[in-house]
Formats: sequence, C-alpha cells, structure tokens
Amino acid sequence: MGTNVKEKIIKGHKIGGLVLVVSILLYILAIPGIMVGGFVALASIIWLCVGWVTWLGLKVLKPNEALVLTLFGKYVGTLVGDGFFWVNPFCTAFNPASGTKLGQSGDVAVNKSTLTVTAQGATVSTDSYSKKISLKVMTLSNSKQKVNDVLGNPVEVAVAVMWKVRDTAKAVFEVDNFKEYLSLQVDTAVRNVVKIYPYDVTDNVDTTGDGVADDGSLRGSTELVARKIKEEIQSKVFGAGLEIVDARITYLAYAPEIAAAMLQRQQASAVVDARKLIVDGAVGMVELALERLNERQTVVLDEERKAAMVSNLLVVLCGNHDAQPIVNSGSLY
Repeated sequence: MGTNVKEKIIKGHKIGGLVLVVSILLYILAIPGIMVGGFVALASIIWLCVGWVTWLGLKVLKPNEALVLTLFGKYVGTLVGDGFFWVNPFCTAFNPASGTKLGQSGDVAVNKSTLTVTAQGATVSTDSYSKKISLKVMTLSNSKQKVNDVLGNPVEVAVAVMWKVRDTAKAVFEVDNFKEYLSLQVDTAVRNVVKIYPYDVTDNVDTTGDGVADDGSLRGSTELVARKIKEEIQSKVFGAGLEIVDARITYLAYAPEIAAAMLQRQQASAVVDARKLIVDGAVGMVELALERLNERQTVVLDEERKAAMVSNLLVVLCGNHDAQPIVNSGSLY
C-alpha cells in the first residue's frame, strides 16, 4: 500500500479542563472589560466574538478509544488514551469508516441518523456520527456464505472474526474504509480456504498441498480450517493496520438443496459400517463354536454339515429379525 503513513501518538495534551476553565473565566472578565475602554475593550470584544473557537480543540476520549487528527489535510497525530484533551482548534478528526456498522460487538456507538446498506452488508450513516476509532477487540460475525467444497458440494459456512485496530494511521489512510475492507477480506478468505477441503473425510483428497492424500475435512478439522482462515485474513489486512486476534467457524452445514441427499448418504455409510462390525463379530463367534465342538468331540461333523452349520449361524447372528427355531425330531443325517 502506497502512502506509508506512520502513526504518531500525540502526548502532553491532557489540559482540556484547564483550557475550559480559563476560557470561561476570560468570558466572564470580558464583559466588564468592554466598559474599561481602550485596548482592553477591543481585546474583550474580540474575545467575546472568537473565544469560542478554543472550545473546538476540546476532545474527550474514553479508554481504548483513539482520534486521528489532520490539519488542513495533513496528518498531525493520533490522540490515544482516556482523558480530557485540548489540541489545535483547527485540527479535524478524520475517520472515513466512522459511519459504517458491521453488526459487530464492541464498536464505537454512532448517533442515530439516516442509514443505508452497502453491498457488503455494512450499514452506513449519512448524517452525524462519532469519528472516534475503537481500539478494543471487536467481533465481526460474518453472514452465512454458500461455498463449494473441494468435491463441488455446496456448503454453507459462517465465521466469527475477533479483530482490533493495530495502527490507526494505516487504518484511516491506507484504505478507503477499513471496516468494509475487513468484511470483504473475510468473505474472500472463507471462500479461498473452504474450497480446498471436503465437507467430510474423503479418500484421495490432498488438503495440505504436499501431494499426499490426508484426512483433512471441514467437519473434522475445524480448528485447522479456522486457523488457516485467520492467517489468510491477516495476510490481507496487515497493511491496513488491522490485527486478527482469532477466527472461529460458527456455522457449518450442507446447503439445503443437497442436505437431504447427503443425510441419506451418511445414513447409508453408517449402516454399512455397522454391518461390517456385525459380520466380523459373527464370523468370530462361528469360528469359536466350531473350535469348541472340535475340541470336546461333542459332535463330529463332515465338511457339508459344517457348511450348513456356518450358514445357519450366520443367518441367526447377522439377520435383522430374531430367528424362528425349528425342532428337528429326526436324525441329523
């Protein structure tokens, strides 16, 4: 980014209370000073006319608030910290993002005014608003996005991004509106990261870029995906003076148009896995039964009878319904 403006912190200006008291006293003295005549009267009249200009330099800041000041278009510094300040009355506060609300927590409150909605979903004030910059950690709750995963399945994802202003000068001067810029970069980062992962664990899918298939997935590797989203956003907004503290996935699901089909697929997969477990257990039980019969010589069975016994046991153990016993009163052979 081009301007390379460095943040300058204005210090030693917490004299707002003193300036206010002195200016009020001068107003009180100026009224009888008019009747004195001469230079005192002239000075008193001038003060009564323009003395209020000094009040334009009074600034009040709460903890974790900042004010970027410019003088005739030139950046002069940033007021930081809580207190009652006094600066050059001709300095003006500059914050192009002051009227933008992203539906997030911790933002500096704006005055009630006429509002419009931008393409990024941000709310912009068209009337008066505070130009203070919040230095608190704020949470941007990104709206749900429909993104195709690596297999082309539409997935709905929403993330919450914890962020704060790291450099007020860059945030104000490097980008046109740092809040809208952040919102756009969050949307882009989510799309860039989600598209390299499958929703669920899938064979022969490489999510790390090392050429080797792995078990990465959106559902199973939530922490890893969130960390990649955070890193992707940070790389884009660092030059704008913003710091990404954390990022978390708050919503993850298949898009409604394929949710039912994917649910059936998951159910089918669960049934197959359950059947495999049942069959493995049944085969072990049949093997154990044949070994015990052979050890104790309880019944001597030829290969054909063993096969019939195995078939019957597998039907009983693997069937969906209870087997109906049949009593054989004749000879086994």
